[in-house]
Amino acid sequence: MDAYAAGVTGSQTTAPRLTAKGQATRERIVAAAAQLMFERGVAGTSTDEVQAKAGVSASQLYHYFADKRALVAAVIAWQADTIVGGQAELFARLDSVEGLRAWRDALVGIQVERRCAGGCPLGTLAGELVETDPEARADLDVAYRRWADGIADGLYRMHDRGELPADADPGKLATAILAAAQGGLVLTQVSRSTEPLEVALDTAIDHVAALVERARAR
Repeated sequence: MDAYAAGVTGSQTTAPRLTAKGQATRERIVAAAAQLMFERGVAGTSTDEVQAKAGVSASQLYHYFADKRALVAAVIAWQADTIVGGQAELFARLDSVEGLRAWRDALVGIQVERRCAGGCPLGTLAGELVETDPEARADLDVAYRRWADGIADGLYRMHDRGELPADADPGKLATAILAAAQGGLVLTQVSRSTEPLEVALDTAIDHVAALVERARAR
């Protein structure tokens, strides 16, 4: 059962109603799988290893997940909740250049803590899965859109207040900022230096700052 098996995928499965204990067990399995897959990759993580790390039996694991593909889908959702949900407080302040720079500092700070190792958990999953697993690609697309939407919300507020030019597109700006973050994270992982992430995000945010100045000049 270590390789992907044919059958119902995680994104297609309707989760049964769980007791509080069952939900806690399921979350423990997903968290264990997420950590292992981040450290070793999906292919390098066996269900036996997930069982051992989560402290569950095979029957417990397959009670919650029909196969490894379903577990991967749950891991993608878990990473999205952890990464995007964890930025909610920062997203609420992304309606100013200062807020964008604070968000940038937080992302850089995480890489400093990790010594620039590991990269982005969603990016790691994407690099391994998008060309071989269409369902995982779709799940990752949803996760990244959620992340971009979180960035875009603040930019839309700036636009509504007239702090961005009328012809500025907050959605496209958010996509550019997220792309800068993702590219910067890859180069930071490779170089073991936060400089690429800092440069990429500073360049993107400086563009927003220039748009703000253009709007003020009008």
